[in-house]
Amino acid sequence: MEYAREDSCGRPEPRPRSGQLARALRLEYVTVGWNLVEGAIAVSAAVLAGSVALLGFGIDSFVESAAGLVMIRRLHAERRHRLSEEQLQRIEDRARRLVAGSLFVLAAYVALDAVQTLWAGDQPDFSAVGVVLTCVSLAVMWWLARAKRRVAAELGSRAMAADAVQTTACWWLSLAALVGVGLNGLLGWWWADPLAALVITALVVKEGREAWSGESACCTKWGSSCSNTELKSHE
Repeated sequence: MEYAREDSCGRPEPRPRSGQLARALRLEYVTVGWNLVEGAIAVSAAVLAGSVALLGFGIDSFVESAAGLVMIRRLHAERRHRLSEEQLQRIEDRARRLVAGSLFVLAAYVALDAVQTLWAGDQPDFSAVGVVLTCVSLAVMWWLARAKRRVAAELGSRAMAADAVQTTACWWLSLAALVGVGLNGLLGWWWADPLAALVITALVVKEGREAWSGESACCTKWGSSCSNTELKSHE
């Protein structure tokens, strides 16, 4: 729990929950905004270079933006007290299954494209833009994951904690794409790019399975997967 000031007896007072929710929302806005920019740049660079790794990385960024929008809606709902726990649960179930389905489709597409590239021997060009983008993404995702873990502890929110885990998964996706694109540029190992895409596929499938079961960024906060006692102790 983070403390903002001390009371008249010199004891620390907890930061108001409204402030914690506002901070969580700011982190989600950054997540959505960054992933939209990242996705647009990555897909453009992928098309120009013929990079399967960058393509999978870029499309996944758009899916992550959708997951971030789900978190934003749910945080706003708690902040305004407009929806019941049952209504929030139904919204969350539909949204996370939609995100999971999108991840499975993405994984299948990237896997087929990567196998086809390896089979045909199509050599992607080196993408300097891709290297710079993935390097920046590594720093941004690392910072976001740490910040989300802190605010999750303050809120007692398993949903926010799971979102931090998903952001960490994005960090690994960035690393896989960087290795593939980098090895292609440094050593001329063109096959490293589609192999990195297959690694990305495995990570995306893992994200999809967790999202479908409710353990990812759309993990339930207001339902049975999070203790009401735990939440009330932070209010």
